[in-house]
Amino acid sequence: MAERHPWSRYVAIGDSFTEGIGDPEPLSPGGYRGWADRVAEVLSEQNEQFAYANLAIRGRLLQQILDEQIDTALALRPDLITISAGGNDIIRPNTDPDEVASRLEHGIEKLRSDGATVVLFNGPDIGMTPVMRRIRGKVAIYNENLRAIAQRHDVVVADMWALRELKDTRMWAPDRLHFSPIGHTTIARMVLDSLHVQNELEPYSPEPLSKVRWRQARVEDMGWAREYFVPWVMRRIRHQSSGDGISPKRPEVAPYKTTAL
Repeated sequence: MAERHPWSRYVAIGDSFTEGIGDPEPLSPGGYRGWADRVAEVLSEQNEQFAYANLAIRGRLLQQILDEQIDTALALRPDLITISAGGNDIIRPNTDPDEVASRLEHGIEKLRSDGATVVLFNGPDIGMTPVMRRIRGKVAIYNENLRAIAQRHDVVVADMWALRELKDTRMWAPDRLHFSPIGHTTIARMVLDSLHVQNELEPYSPEPLSKVRWRQARVEDMGWAREYFVPWVMRRIRHQSSGDGISPKRPEVAPYKTTAL
């Protein structure tokens, strides 16, 4: 029997990553499952009193998460909080990873103020993607800042950069910005391992990927740019967000019940 973990109230905050985009599940609140729901499911199996809320909304920038989610999260009196924030800022041109991290630290200070365990995500290594590899250095600088923040405030780091499985393209959704169901499951295992929580989530054991010819890869890249990247750029130009009009999928702390088939 797995050793019982100490947490009973878990609140997840962040953007599309924490909302679960890329992991569709029609029977789940909001129509997406994601790594946070998977973590909550495992934690609920080990504690009958366990309850969970997810305040994350796709497209949110760091300042929006700080302004809209932190006080709401603390009002729910959690003893476990996960936060992934700043990624949407880092991928934008001309943002300073040091400045973004400095603002995030103020949020971490507030989240730790009541003694809750805080899990802070760093960014994954996106060097294998043709467009995103250009900001790999910014992500690395941001990650080093986050490690220092975590050390100063006694925060658990969910180390996405070290999760080398994410280099497999099957870990990513077709938009190459979000994770697939396999990716979300892999991340959930990593989070639980970071919390020293035993779990039975299956590790991913893929067959080797077949080699893609250069011409085919370029055709796929152009198709991706047309379907996903250009619309993303256009939303930036129009100051629109994919999260406009979206509400949190689990706004209240409540018992977790799996709704997946």
